[in-house]
Amino acid sequence: MIKNTLILLLFLSFAFTSKAQTDKKITGDSLKIKGQLSVWTHYNANNNLEWWNGGRYIPQLNYEIKNQSDKMLDFEASANIYGNFGTVPFDTINSSRKIKPYRLWTRYSGEQFEIRLGLQKINFGSASLLRPLMWFDQMDPRDPLQLTDGVWGALGRYYFLNNANIWLWTLYGTEKLKGWEMFPTKNKTPEFGGRIQAPVPKGEAAISYHHRNVDISVLSSRWKKYFYTPENRLAVDARFDLVVGCWLEASWINKQENIRRQTNLEIINIGADYTFGIGNGLSLIFEQLIFAADEEAFEFKNTATFSLLNLGYPIGLFDNLSAIVYYDWANNKTYNFLNWQRQYNKFTFLVMAYMNPKDYNIPTQLTEENLFAGNGIQFMIVFNH
Repeated sequence: MIKNTLILLLFLSFAFTSKAQTDKKITGDSLKIKGQLSVWTHYNANNNLEWWNGGRYIPQLNYEIKNQSDKMLDFEASANIYGNFGTVPFDTINSSRKIKPYRLWTRYSGEQFEIRLGLQKINFGSASLLRPLMWFDQMDPRDPLQLTDGVWGALGRYYFLNNANIWLWTLYGTEKLKGWEMFPTKNKTPEFGGRIQAPVPKGEAAISYHHRNVDISVLSSRWKKYFYTPENRLAVDARFDLVVGCWLEASWINKQENIRRQTNLEIINIGADYTFGIGNGLSLIFEQLIFAADEEAFEFKNTATFSLLNLGYPIGLFDNLSAIVYYDWANNKTYNFLNWQRQYNKFTFLVMAYMNPKDYNIPTQLTEENLFAGNGIQFMIVFNH
């Protein structure tokens, strides 16, 4: 009910701003309509349906109104329209399709502040690929489009003159799992949090906090005493520009009730990046991730450790070659991704190949079906207008 009311308010806001454009003289306004169409084909003999094909279209509308006091009211609406089908040729076929809102928000902003309301993407932190602060999105390092579902809520940000900034947010209607979550949020309960970021010598640092009520009813067969528990998240992150770029990002997730190993989660990332003066410039990113799940905080008894190496090299003006290698230290397994991309004005052509273990287990985007277990190849064409 509240989500439907929020959608109605957003559309009424857009209608009001459109009327304001005709009723009163303003200093500037703009209407932009654009979109992204992508089609792909994917082959992996290890999948139950070895050949997958799909398409996605994301139409997007942006409308901006600026007034004489340098304030701006803008609106964004976009949809995620996609379909795919998997098949074993001449034997079995399975298909799915869906249309859902991708972004739907309105924002009021000035030189040092912004307030945004609606379905939006909220992400932050210092890490590049393996992100402990992936609290509200599911962006996958392998995905060249960097797609992620948004969250319903309100976000306010204020920017100080010394480049410090403060964030405050509240979310509602986010029952689906987000980021690193193992349990959904209790239905019809709000989430809230904030972040303070400030400059430090040679870089910047921040502290973030988030609170929600967690639905742990799936565990009720073991612990019949309760079905919900408060969860608090606390995180620190910092990035420094020294001889190399380096960063630290760490998150602690604590549940008030004792639910054994899921009571406390600690996720820590240490990383660095550098571009070598080799040829057209060889970029390198290295990250080390430690994930711990324990009954007591900071025990680090049950841990998983991943190393990641990301290499990128531009080949001429239009082509780029990149590779990502994950290493799972606990299971002694390596995951390999290779991506070639050719960029034109509106078209992008991609070829992605990978060699992974069949029992796939790395921290990546939440998907309905994991297509990247084993060895395979994917071709993709993207058109932006």
